[in-house]
Amino acid sequence: MTAKTVLITGANSGIGKASAIKFAREGYQVIMACRNLDKGRLVQRYIIETTKNSHVDLLELDLASLEAIRCFCNAYEKKYDRLDILIHNAAYLQHGVKEYQLSQDHIELSFATNAVGPFFLTYLLKDRLNKSDNPKILNACTVSIRHYFVKNRKIEFDNLQGEYKESRPYNTYRKYGESKMALLLLTFKMSEVLNKYGIKVNAIQIPAIKLSGDTRRQFKSIWRLSAEIQNAFGAEPETIANIYFDICTSEALNTVSGKLINNKLEVMKPSHYTYGLLQSIRQLLDMRVYPRYAEEEDNIERVWEVCRNMTETDFC
Repeated sequence: MTAKTVLITGANSGIGKASAIKFAREGYQVIMACRNLDKGRLVQRYIIETTKNSHVDLLELDLASLEAIRCFCNAYEKKYDRLDILIHNAAYLQHGVKEYQLSQDHIELSFATNAVGPFFLTYLLKDRLNKSDNPKILNACTVSIRHYFVKNRKIEFDNLQGEYKESRPYNTYRKYGESKMALLLLTFKMSEVLNKYGIKVNAIQIPAIKLSGDTRRQFKSIWRLSAEIQNAFGAEPETIANIYFDICTSEALNTVSGKLINNKLEVMKPSHYTYGLLQSIRQLLDMRVYPRYAEEEDNIERVWEVCRNMTETDFC
């Protein structure tokens, strides 16, 4: 049999790089989908030399651009007739930015890269996934979704294309959190929609991880101190890469779909805690639950329709 194929976005650094190494060592055909090809080529050579697996390919992909995603999928379909595992790992977070950021498609940049991009890429590759015997999709969410335990926290649907960029302050961390919550909402709907193809879709809640020196240097003042503390206690990228692999390949999770899974490989559940200071503290510490906001059907349908409209697709 030919080796199974895994496509990993953002595979030239951090968890993405560690995951590409892990899958290559396990004998997979690895497709590195990266925006920076110069950096990607260096990592590609390193992975091939380290794992002795020559089946590591590199394709250019900028998830913030709908046209770039189309070009990537055209290139992929010319080279590969199927896709077994799709890992939406890449994410945009520019530390300290205070000016509203828009993609070339006039979508807030975090939302474009972290939510709309994975949505559109999945839509265009679903036929290749459908040709796999056991297709899997894994969406990389983070502990930033836990900010939605705060009462009245919500995605600003009315400002996703800069409608109020002149009158509302821009907070890059808040927008990153919105995009990751949107990705979780999309996970639940993707699982429902892609069930007819036999495609399993799950998300992982990534805990705090160790940051590279380049990333830590982007922080200023108190945020740099916070980054140093995170580095002291954060998980290694290799640890999360192993969890990616286990979620996508383990027999125990083979039939699981439409779930958020934590770094202990536990299927998480929506929180049933009531609001209040003590309850908020309890649920923030309970890594087996996620905010009820992600379970509300109106939020799920709203994100799905927003992404359908932004990409002008009939994903259903």
